[in-house]
Amino acid sequence: MFNTIPPVTRNIILLNVVVYIIANIMPGLYNSLSGFYPFSPNFQSWQIITHMFMHAPLAESGGFMHILFNMFTLWSFGPILEQALGEKKYLLLYFASGLGSFFLFNLWNFIEAQQIISGLENLGLNAAEIYPKAAIGYTGDMNISATTPEGQELSNQFYTLLRTPMLGASGAIFGVVTAFATLYPDSKIAMLFLPIPIKVKYLMPIVIVISIWLGVSGNGGGIAHLAHVGGALVGWLLARNWKKHLYRFN
Repeated sequence: MFNTIPPVTRNIILLNVVVYIIANIMPGLYNSLSGFYPFSPNFQSWQIITHMFMHAPLAESGGFMHILFNMFTLWSFGPILEQALGEKKYLLLYFASGLGSFFLFNLWNFIEAQQIISGLENLGLNAAEIYPKAAIGYTGDMNISATTPEGQELSNQFYTLLRTPMLGASGAIFGVVTAFATLYPDSKIAMLFLPIPIKVKYLMPIVIVISIWLGVSGNGGGIAHLAHVGGALVGWLLARNWKKHLYRFN
């Protein structure tokens, strides 16, 4: 059955699974391949791409379900788009959506970081002292200047932002699903939490609005909801442009 999946989708799934196995055998890879905030001491340029192939570790609750759900979704929607768009456009869609997810997620990180830095400065504190302490593997002095509860809370928030990466193919896959909804808006799908089939042109806007609210409100439960929105936005823009020419005859 796996051989019947079109080549690009098949190879993306295979690469995700291989990377997942290797990363769980060599857990140190999570620190170098996951996507950290670009102004974090833990950021490396290649993480812009590699974060798309990292998923929550097996040792974490729901870790296996993370990659399983992502790959199942890609298997469900990817082949249709790969056949409709062709391999090159489909590959562009996937990686551009992944880049869009990274950009939007970290744009929001930047806004939050500036608010935290401003709050620390108003308290007479310097956020720069936290940067080296946030580096993975740092073993030096962890003392900070903040002595008030407010200053300590802001310092902890900034420390957490610098050390918490995004990982997973969800942003790229949201782009794929949104592109599908754009090209085939009247198609009906059913989800686990919504067993009644509903047209994707109605379902996707609801999912996007909920993702925006969860991402902005901070009620995301450790899920990078704004990364999903970034991937969906790129998928929609690309599919909207391609749709004009998709069914024309040469």
